[in-house]
Amino acid sequence: MKKLLLIIGVIFCAQISFAQEKSAFQDGEWFKFKMSYSGWLKAGEATLKINEKQLNGKPVYHVVGKGKTTGLINAVFKVRDRYESYFDRETGTPYKFIRKIDEGGHTKDIEIDFDHAEQVAVVNNKKHKKIQTFETEKDVQDMVSMYYYLRNNIDVSKLRRGDEIMTTMFFDEENYGFKLKYLGKETIDVDVNGTEVKVKTLKFRPYVMAGRVFKEEESLTLWVSADQNRIPLKIKADLAIGSLRADLVAFKGLKHSFQIEFDN
Repeated sequence: MKKLLLIIGVIFCAQISFAQEKSAFQDGEWFKFKMSYSGWLKAGEATLKINEKQLNGKPVYHVVGKGKTTGLINAVFKVRDRYESYFDRETGTPYKFIRKIDEGGHTKDIEIDFDHAEQVAVVNNKKHKKIQTFETEKDVQDMVSMYYYLRNNIDVSKLRRGDEIMTTMFFDEENYGFKLKYLGKETIDVDVNGTEVKVKTLKFRPYVMAGRVFKEEESLTLWVSADQNRIPLKIKADLAIGSLRADLVAFKGLKHSFQIEFDN
């Protein structure tokens, strides 16, 4: 079960939306996702909330992401994950990242402070009482800030089917290259805030590492709303055994109106 619950992390690092002239989000935006295994077994839920705050005198957005198991899976393998990011309101540059997780008794408690002038990340591993400094790439993002940064900094109007998007993320103690392929547009049925509607989406395929969790590197598919909000609506992962799906089921505080399709 542990391999399935790792997808909770994907909710926070693979939810990619894409840019426009106006900001796609605002203070108070909140999402809730439900996860299921092989289309029927409840696996868990995740939430994301963003608020305006101050960090060391700097105006920042503070995002809190939470993930947990539910139902039968929770009885077998309990997960309680919390991710936080503080990033600049104007540039999207991350200043601090917090990861506090408990996955079936496997725990981590990590805080990362970014020094972009020196291009380093100071990693405070609170569980092991160890502080280390690592070199980072230019314009690096953390696991959560990357989502919000890309919402405002990738020009969808220039994308063509088959185009690939690359970015860099620092996670725990390493720099990671993140790549996804644009698959085109698609209208899908979604059930959010208790109402089933049709929504125009942009479809993407984030590349993942094939192995014990995923069948192959193109095992993940992502659908993002094609309106100005650019919100993640559905993620599907083909696993080595079965599949895992995450669906947006509730939201509030969107900056722009949520665009739906009406039947003729």
